[in-house]
Amino acid sequence: MARIRDYWRHWASSRRQQASLASSLLEGFPGVAMLVDVDGVILGVNPGFERYSGHPAHTMLGRRITCLDVDPLHGDIGRALACSVARRSPWRGVLLCRRADGQTLHQQGVFQPLERGPGEPLRLLVTLYDITELHQGALHDHARLESLQGTLDRLPGVVFQLRQSARGDLEFRYLSAGLQALAGLSSQTVMDSAEALLARVHGDDRQRLSTSLAQSAVSLSPLALEFRLEFADHVRWIEGRAVPRRQRDGDTLWDGVLLDITARKEEEQRTQKLVSTDMLTGVLNRRAFFDYGEAVRALAARHGRAVPLAMLDIDHFKCLNDTHGHAAGDLVLQAFATTCRDCLRPYDLFARIGGEEFAVMLVDTSPEAAWGVLERLRVAVEAIELDVQGEILDVTVSLGLALMPPQGSLELALSQADSALYSAKHEGRNRLVSAPGYPEPRVHAC
Repeated sequence: MARIRDYWRHWASSRRQQASLASSLLEGFPGVAMLVDVDGVILGVNPGFERYSGHPAHTMLGRRITCLDVDPLHGDIGRALACSVARRSPWRGVLLCRRADGQTLHQQGVFQPLERGPGEPLRLLVTLYDITELHQGALHDHARLESLQGTLDRLPGVVFQLRQSARGDLEFRYLSAGLQALAGLSSQTVMDSAEALLARVHGDDRQRLSTSLAQSAVSLSPLALEFRLEFADHVRWIEGRAVPRRQRDGDTLWDGVLLDITARKEEEQRTQKLVSTDMLTGVLNRRAFFDYGEAVRALAARHGRAVPLAMLDIDHFKCLNDTHGHAAGDLVLQAFATTCRDCLRPYDLFARIGGEEFAVMLVDTSPEAAWGVLERLRVAVEAIELDVQGEILDVTVSLGLALMPPQGSLELALSQADSALYSAKHEGRNRLVSAPGYPEPRVHAC
């Protein structure tokens, strides 16, 4: 019996503590709390009801909860109640309510069904918490965000955030709307798959882009790169600049911008062409020949190959100028340059060194094959006939051929070719002469 009495006292004390806790929670709740039936009739309210709603508690008992809605007939409170009752599960959301003084408030509402014993009617605990200030702040922040987004979308470029996982996978987390004009792709398409944009990077630039990203990710140094995007009928130059930062999970994020620099690159190319081109003939000038020639020499040296080159001089050009005038001389130079260029491949270097002197560097050509190329060029020049004021002018050229060895000097090889050219002039002009030690062409028996 003593054990039963102890158990009873313990149970009664626990019930009193629970009731006290529930009462304290209701009294301290900073909002409206109501007990309602399935029809929304208010059965009871918390002590703070009048303070937070403006309605005296005794006037609300027996009334429907929808009277707190800004639209009692078609507002959200009725729909929230119906949803919670039908599903017998909690409903949470924001409701627009009206206080007794007419002030409208945004309330965070919770409808919690209270399951009771079998046969007992369903009751719901409804709480409303004023979040008007938070809601207005959110609206303000949303308006500022929309304004910022509009600014980003109007910028002449693309603002982006790129993520690289610790495994090296790339993902665009943000792209402004300017991507459509820049790359013909929607931002969402590229955020769904970075490859949609990366696949358009020019083949020659893809490796440079990967290398630059890797270096930036390792050193966390700013990324700056120019690359091309390929389209069906054109190529567009893009400049990318971004600043990286490391995440705690090992991922790397770049915040940056993409700019269309096609117009600038085209202007640079036009300028470069003016700087590197002989204005009269349209071929390379002396400076460009040495610049490009050094690049060819370095590449050949890495592969252990010799490079044939030749000096060319139009025969009797000074006499032609003196007899027929400089205008006729200019026509001869232009016709000569066009003929030579047609006899050479696009990647062979052909330049006007000065006056009537020209130079040729035959890229990826064996010493033996160079003889045939230059001999065909000489014959093509010999076939030139220019009608100048009713008089036909014939043109011939003398050529000096030399070989630049894998580790040789471009200046020395040109000097040897110039000496061979002098020999061609001395031997009667309109001929090809090689420098001493140059491999002779193979003669095939008939």
